[in-house]
Amino acid sequence: MTDLSFDCTGVRADPYAAGPTLVFRLRITAADPARVHALALRCQIRIEPARRGYASDEAEALTDLFGDRSRWGSSLNPLQFAQVSLVVPGFTGVTEVDLPVPCTYDMDVAAARYFHALRDGEVPLRLLFSGTAFAGPGGFSVSPVPWDKEALLRMPVSAWQEMTEQHFPGCGWLRLSRATLDALLAFRSRHALPSWDATAEALLTAARAADPDPPPRPFAATRPVPARPAARPVTERTAP
Repeated sequence: MTDLSFDCTGVRADPYAAGPTLVFRLRITAADPARVHALALRCQIRIEPARRGYASDEAEALTDLFGDRSRWGSSLNPLQFAQVSLVVPGFTGVTEVDLPVPCTYDMDVAAARYFHALRDGEVPLRLLFSGTAFAGPGGFSVSPVPWDKEALLRMPVSAWQEMTEQHFPGCGWLRLSRATLDALLAFRSRHALPSWDATAEALLTAARAADPDPPPRPFAATRPVPARPAARPVTERTAP
């Protein structure tokens, strides 16, 4: 069996991707001096939220994912971020490759809501590897990449912010049911509102006027925190 080790040396936003994409830089080291002809690699990426601290406004914005801060001792569980595959070309000794990870800004996805809530600092990530190695000095042998191979990375929050700003400059998006969208479209047409922003603001203004004693706003006016159950924990690797 080919003994491989993995390190993640950095991450950046891909400015040329058609959709939001982060590129992770991997360093792969083979302890055996024999050539690795190819590597069919699979990688799970998890967010480990318990490995960083949170400002009060960030904690408030994460309430829908993890519940009240008093519960975080049991609810601050890992979140699945991505699962991707990569074919690594042949190498001897050490190689470095880019691992592209397509991302979403869909706020119904737990990972996207988590990133959206953070102001600055770093995101603790764990990369879990598996796959198949084709190696050998003459011909080749086939061996699995053991499931205990992993790497840690503290990704700057700015990398996610740069990526989303490239594709959604100054804005975000929400998924709505067709019935809700039709009702909003009818409201917008009826009031001759010029944009969806103006439509939402008109509804919010009406709601504030109807409530003489509204609760304090969440940490940003454009980022309300709905009441949702705590995120499901990720306790073991999932099969590819």
